[in-house]
Amino acid sequence: MTEDAAVNGDLVLPANLTTAPCIPPAWLASLPAVVAQVRRRWRLDVAAPFQPGGQTAWVAPARDERGRDLVLKIGWWHSEGRNEADGLRVWDGDASVHLYAADMLDDGPGNRTSVLLLERCRPGTELSGSPEPEQDVVLAGLLRRLWVSPPAGHGIRPLQAMCDEWAAEFEAKRAAGRATAVDAGLASAGMDLFRSLPATADRSVLLCTDLHAANVLAAEREPWLVIDPKPHVGDPAYDPVQHMLNCDGRLRDDPLGLVRRMAGLLDLDPERLRLWLFARCVQESPERPGLAEVAQRVAPT
Repeated sequence: MTEDAAVNGDLVLPANLTTAPCIPPAWLASLPAVVAQVRRRWRLDVAAPFQPGGQTAWVAPARDERGRDLVLKIGWWHSEGRNEADGLRVWDGDASVHLYAADMLDDGPGNRTSVLLLERCRPGTELSGSPEPEQDVVLAGLLRRLWVSPPAGHGIRPLQAMCDEWAAEFEAKRAAGRATAVDAGLASAGMDLFRSLPATADRSVLLCTDLHAANVLAAEREPWLVIDPKPHVGDPAYDPVQHMLNCDGRLRDDPLGLVRRMAGLLDLDPERLRLWLFARCVQESPERPGLAEVAQRVAPT
């Protein structure tokens, strides 16, 4: 146990999980019992969680009775990540980690828990440690494999639903005076596009939606594997944008050059990718005011 690790009962909590603003205290308080229940049910040896961890899940290395090297992920259920298990089943280890088991625990409103037993990546080094041009190529190769047609009756949430939710959240922030980095015209144009772009796509595929270099790990089975997807079904031109938002220097210095780079690697329409980048820059501007300038530079003319 590290000196700065927070402990809930006998359970070590990742540092980021203890400070996550979205996590209900009741869910956090229930974690020790949930981890103990899952360990008994799946007969796992579970080690201390990965540090500093994420903001919505308790994730730790584990080993089962067969000696398999695994990862146990116990997550607070939220709408963007609701179909993680469904997407991983469809991909079945092709570009992503394997899913070995999944369950959903329901202790009432606001206290639902997803439980996943996943393939462990070793050495597990993040792609974020590689130069960004290399990241572009690796991520593009992974996305091309992830963009499959979902099976009939898949039940995976459409991209439209997430975009509508995020647009409504942005507008609520703006009404409360918390989204003033962009002017009214750009704000309106960005949210109009955020709502309309999903419906105008010429194809619909299974998306990762949160693919960036920190969610790609070095592995033994393949050079790189995707973890922590937020699967939705919709426009593939949406999917590279999170990576682009993480490339702060290039996004600030030459956003249109970055658009051309990723569109070329992925055979996407650069104009459509530019529109998605513009909409996301507007949507993210309350938390990242510096994106307002990028939004102005990539705004539709």
